Formats: sequence, C-alpha cells, structure tokens
Amino acid sequence: MKNLKSLTTSIFALALFVSCSNDADTPEPVNEEEPLTTLTVTLEPQGGGTTITLQTRDLDDDGPEPPVITISGNLTAGVTYNGTIVILNETVNPPEIITEEVEEEEDVDHQFFYTVAGGLDVTTEYGNFDSNGNPLGTEFTLTAGAASSGILTFTLIHLPTKPNTGLNDAGGETDIAAPFNVTIE
Repeated sequence: MKNLKSLTTSIFALALFVSCSNDADTPEPVNEEEPLTTLTVTLEPQGGGTTITLQTRDLDDDGPEPPVITISGNLTAGVTYNGTIVILNETVNPPEIITEEVEEEEDVDHQFFYTVAGGLDVTTEYGNFDSNGNPLGTEFTLTAGAASSGILTFTLIHLPTKPNTGLNDAGGETDIAAPFNVTIE
C-alpha cells in the first residue's frame, strides 16, 4: 500500500510538472504577412529636372494576373537622383503603407538591395539605415552614368544577415523583387 501511495504521488507530481508551462514552450505570436501589391520608386534629380517614377502593381498579389509595370521616362546621363521606395498593400481600403512599418518597427529585419544587369551604367548608395547602423535602403541615391540600358531590380529581403556585402550573401527571404527595364539617355 505504501508503494501504491508513493507511486500515486509520483504520477501526480509528474503530471503537475509536465502541465506547467515554460516560456520557451510558449509559441511565438504569428506575424501575418500582408500582401505587397505595389512598389513605387521615385527618382528626383538633384538640382532640379524631371522626376522619374518606376512602379510595379499587382493587385491580385500571387494571383494569375501579371503585375502592371510602368516607367515614367528615361534617366539622364550624368545626373544623380535622390530615390525613395514606397510599398503598399492595396488589397485594403485605405491602402496600407508597408514602408512605414518597415522603417519604424521592422528596420533591423529588412534591407533593400539594388542590382543592375544588362549593361546599365548606374551606381547606388544607401541613404538611410536601421537602428543598428546597417543599411535599410528605402532611401538612396542613384547616379546615372553613360547612355545605356538594362535591368534595375529593387529587392526587399526579410531577415537578412547584417552586415553583408550584398544580395548574394544576405540570406533571408525575398519579400518583393521588382525588375525594371531602364534606359539612360
């Protein structure tokens, strides 16, 4: 009988121990990903001139319709542009400005990368940084070199390795990648 009482006490203690919660066992709250339907890059020439807008808009997000891509004009050789990137979720009304969330709350978890292909002669430099001093990239400068054309892609990476030497070693996951066929004249 003594052994049975001891066994019952042990089972009760084990059940109590197992049922107690440990903070490490508590699941992380889910950060639901909102659709990133629209990315707009605004390039304002330093010293005045015509502002250039690059936009990709995909209102059905991952649906069957392709994104609508618009480019308001060509870049001018030798001009440096101040660039800004705005991302929207236009599946809600009013549209949610995702860029604000990235800049104000999730800056250390994101970074924009600018990649150039196809002979396009541009250079870019980060204009804003996260709270740890690493590049964020929603603001930047772009210098248009010689007359040329090619593809300029803006890629937002979630949870990149920071610091990094570029998109190839950043890791993380792509939130959005927007390629534009750009011409410098």
